[in-house]
Amino acid sequence: MADFHPKSVIIVGGSLAGLMHALTLLSSKDPPSVRILERSPTNLLHNQGAGVVAGNETQEFFEKVVRPGREIAITSKSRLYLNRKGEVMEGSVEDRQQRMTSWDLLYHLLRWRVDGLESEYVAGLKPDDRPKAQYENGCTIKSVTEAGDKVKVTWTHQDSGEQSAEADFVIGADGGSSTMRRLLNPDSTRSYVGYVAWRGTLPETELSASAAKVFSEQFAFYHQTGCQLLGYLIPGHNGTLEPGKRLFNWIWYRNYPEGSDELEDLMTGTDGKRHAITLPIGTMKPSVWEKQKKLAPEVLPPQYAEVVNKTNEAFIQAVTDNISVENSFLGGKVVLVGDALAGFRPHTAASTGQAAFDALRLGELLGGEISRKQYDEAILGFAKKTQAHGVYLGQRSQFGEHPFNG
Repeated sequence: MADFHPKSVIIVGGSLAGLMHALTLLSSKDPPSVRILERSPTNLLHNQGAGVVAGNETQEFFEKVVRPGREIAITSKSRLYLNRKGEVMEGSVEDRQQRMTSWDLLYHLLRWRVDGLESEYVAGLKPDDRPKAQYENGCTIKSVTEAGDKVKVTWTHQDSGEQSAEADFVIGADGGSSTMRRLLNPDSTRSYVGYVAWRGTLPETELSASAAKVFSEQFAFYHQTGCQLLGYLIPGHNGTLEPGKRLFNWIWYRNYPEGSDELEDLMTGTDGKRHAITLPIGTMKPSVWEKQKKLAPEVLPPQYAEVVNKTNEAFIQAVTDNISVENSFLGGKVVLVGDALAGFRPHTAASTGQAAFDALRLGELLGGEISRKQYDEAILGFAKKTQAHGVYLGQRSQFGEHPFNG
């Protein structure tokens, strides 16, 4: 089995997937130099307040690699489905523990380990002696090409103009709208699939008694034709897990045909820009949000109508499909990982899990536990299987008949 020990690595993308791969490299026996090129112009990626289901892969990665010295998630003890009246549907309760966390907590723990970023999220936690990565913001990738036995990456920096560097190994971890994927595999496109996810959070203390009864440490769903809601508790301010200080995170999937006037109005923000994928917090037009809040009690169980109307600000993510037929390029010196390789529909709750899975396999490759062929097969296999499952779940949820339609 040939050794895989790059001495220099460039990672394109500094969100969860990029950070997980950086930490895996920095934790290896002979760690390479790691340089992270992040497109966002600011040092901190914007926290949308999004909840994350911490699946087995995510939990394993944080336990084995991050080793934060604190709990990262809230335990949801069961799953259930509500009917339109807000009653728990007969036969729908499943005793199934799941772990719920937040994007911002995972991000800050990773940044702390990867490049030493201090924040209230890591107050009192113990640092370790692993080397740090170089994390650079404001980098827009222009090209990636072979340069002998290395790879040359060229980008434009927000302050310094065009720059380039060479590395032994390059990882494309720049998300669903990946520039790396577009450069390496132009035929792979990201396509809208006919519905969006409305997302929001509110303090758990604002839940009424009836809402708290179904939402507290339970994973509650509501299904109707062309509509799905789900919600769960996530860590609160600065990642606290303390009861009474946590947040309730909700997601409402609704159908909007591509090209429809309603979709165009929905995704056009107060800045006048038509946002393609995400309408960030603070940019939703008041008329759009008021319309949605008015709709909620007309079509939702009372508990969900309540949380929608108590939410101060929401944001929207268009649901899309994308997958690359290959994960490895330029003779194996460049790989795509996470959402850059395959964008899963959010019904899978596996996007963060994919990033963790991919990083764990990289760790096995670096440790000589698997071959490069086994690594590529595992990464592509997970991506293809989970992406297809997400399409199935999404089509059933939004365009089919769910067994627990309320």
